[in-house]
Amino acid sequence: MAYEDSVPNDVPEKGFYYHYKHDPSGSVNNYAYEFIGVGHHTEDDCRPEDALFAVYRPLYEAFVYKNGRMFDVRPLAMWMEDVTKEGKTFKRFQKITDPSVISELVKVRSEMYGD
Repeated sequence: MAYEDSVPNDVPEKGFYYHYKHDPSGSVNNYAYEFIGVGHHTEDDCRPEDALFAVYRPLYEAFVYKNGRMFDVRPLAMWMEDVTKEGKTFKRFQKITDPSVISELVKVRSEMYGD
């Protein structure tokens, strides 16, 4: 199968997301991420489930940020999947649409990454 044939049509939109562990009573950026886009494995012999990745960066001081301001990656299917916790099912990552929250996260991003 050609790489182009394997990219799903419903990839997440670029923007800000909360991980399901986000605590609404905590800081605006706890478990907040910026989704950058979709990456692909450059080797032909990788497992199909490892071929596409969500590329994102944390907007809170995480291990990766402290060690070089790197991007995070995880299998795209995992980014997009539902999780069940304590009998409730919800998206692993939920897109943030509130303009005031997005404005705050833009400030956080600028402070952390300089952009």
